Amino acid sequence: MLATILAGAVALPALAADYTIIAPANPGGGWDQTARTMQAVLQDEKISSSVQVQNVPGAGGTIGLAQFASQNAGNANALIVGGYVMVGAILTNNAPVGLDAVTPIARLTGEYEAIVVPAASPIQTIEELVEALKADPGAVSWAGGSAGGTDHIAVGLLAKAAGVDPTKINYIAYSGGGEALAAILGNQVTAGVSSLGEFVSQVESGTLRLLAVSSAERIEGVDAPTLKEAGLDVVLQNWRMVAAAPGLSDEQKAAVSADIEAMVKSASWQEQLATKGWADTYLAGPEFDAQLAADISATEAVLKDIGLVK
Repeated sequence: MLATILAGAVALPALAADYTIIAPANPGGGWDQTARTMQAVLQDEKISSSVQVQNVPGAGGTIGLAQFASQNAGNANALIVGGYVMVGAILTNNAPVGLDAVTPIARLTGEYEAIVVPAASPIQTIEELVEALKADPGAVSWAGGSAGGTDHIAVGLLAKAAGVDPTKINYIAYSGGGEALAAILGNQVTAGVSSLGEFVSQVESGTLRLLAVSSAERIEGVDAPTLKEAGLDVVLQNWRMVAAAPGLSDEQKAAVSADIEAMVKSASWQEQLATKGWADTYLAGPEFDAQLAADISATEAVLKDIGLVK
């Protein structure tokens, strides 16, 4: 009997790793949505037995990043969500802790930017918004995510493409998507800019008017022109990634990478992408490391071009 029990115990699979995912922003934004989607899929697919999400907002994710790196060295159960916004925030804030302080695992998703106004706004089209910007850049206020992030870059590129000095734009940075959305819906700003998925439900309910998207071509199922159609040579895609703690062994990194790969290839994850309108831009391993380095370099050039980094 003892031999039978022991044999049965040996045959049982090892318990899946427990993960804690840091979303370095307030609830409601893209990083929070990404972390909680990961939480649901990792658990539903039995990739992880337990996943917790913690919000550590501030400074475009750089506060959460610094805390994560300092507190989790060698901890293979700790993950952090980041992306293009964090790359820009690190540069803009001259942050002492960068992405080289963690272990990048994979790029997960991509999403285009959207320009919206409150439903009650007299501005009906992207062309009208651009005309107002040209007439008085400071009078047009923009609500978006952290300074130096994708939203800020989008407005800077839009202004430059319209012949407006990007350093003159009146951009109001919010640490979470929920706060920015509240400002837009409350008519506290002229316009809002964020990833398309963060505005979809409000656009569908009629509380926001979608003026344009930052894709190269029109997005299927989205009733809005591209910025290029409006004569603005701007194409921009936000992307999100997941990283692990610093100081992991090769075996630990491989185990985390395998769990993330299993997640992104699962039916549950693909269903979530379709529901949220996120593009599957999964990239891992040396290819992602190389792409991340290229993106950091390109982002620094853009931020210098629009006056956000000297």
